[in-house]
Amino acid sequence: MSGSKYRAGFIGCGNMGGTLASVCARAVGGCGVALYDPDTAKTAAIAASTGASVLGSAEEAVGSCEYVFLGVKPQIMKDLLHGIAGAAAKRPGVVFVSMAAGIETSYIKKETGLPGLRVIRIMPNMPCRSGEGMILCSPAAGVSEEEYASFLPLLDGAGRIIRIPEKMIDAACALSGSGPAYVFMFIEALTDAGIECGLPSDIAKLLASQTVLGAAKSVLDAGDGADPGAMKTAVCSPGGTTIAGVHALEEKAFRAAVMDAVAAGYKRALELRQ
Repeated sequence: MSGSKYRAGFIGCGNMGGTLASVCARAVGGCGVALYDPDTAKTAAIAASTGASVLGSAEEAVGSCEYVFLGVKPQIMKDLLHGIAGAAAKRPGVVFVSMAAGIETSYIKKETGLPGLRVIRIMPNMPCRSGEGMILCSPAAGVSEEEYASFLPLLDGAGRIIRIPEKMIDAACALSGSGPAYVFMFIEALTDAGIECGLPSDIAKLLASQTVLGAAKSVLDAGDGADPGAMKTAVCSPGGTTIAGVHALEEKAFRAAVMDAVAAGYKRALELRQ
């Protein structure tokens, strides 16, 4: 967008906003990224590590950036949108990128009073910090294919990106957004089990973490035809140790518990939807 001083601006630099600001700085250089957060300690720390610029207001970010990431909590989104509506009206070509749970693109347009506002909704997850994240993307009506294609390189290095209809975002986020917490619990449980069996904690944690990483990569490397059930069976020798463990998990309703967790997260997301 002509007249933009920065490629990407961030309003709100908390955990995820700060993570994606660092990702963008690696992708386009720190000179192409601008930051605003009322907590100046956050912006100072990110600026020091990335070379990004610190701005004095949210309105300044809207006025000087091509893509503006809205990294605030859902409960303060309404006030933010009202505050930046005037600045947004003066720059009809700016593209807003929302990562707030439960906030639909239609809500952002309604609260700014700008039905033609360009908005891309994304839902990244925590592993973006290590470059192995999953980012859900849904451009709203009004965002051109050229604008969307120009946006994607900003997230290079964060992980995988999938474009899905906005109506699927809450369900997908219940899996990929909340899923890392369940995986961390599984790694913790595997680690504790290793310790109980006599392994030192550092070795148990390494074994658990690498095992989860390797299993996940095996599924991804198998492509669209991957069958996790068949891959599980391939690890189980007849009458062996693994099938005994699988039996123990089934007795505790392991798969049902995971499915219930994702369903509970989806239900909560629907309750938060605005």
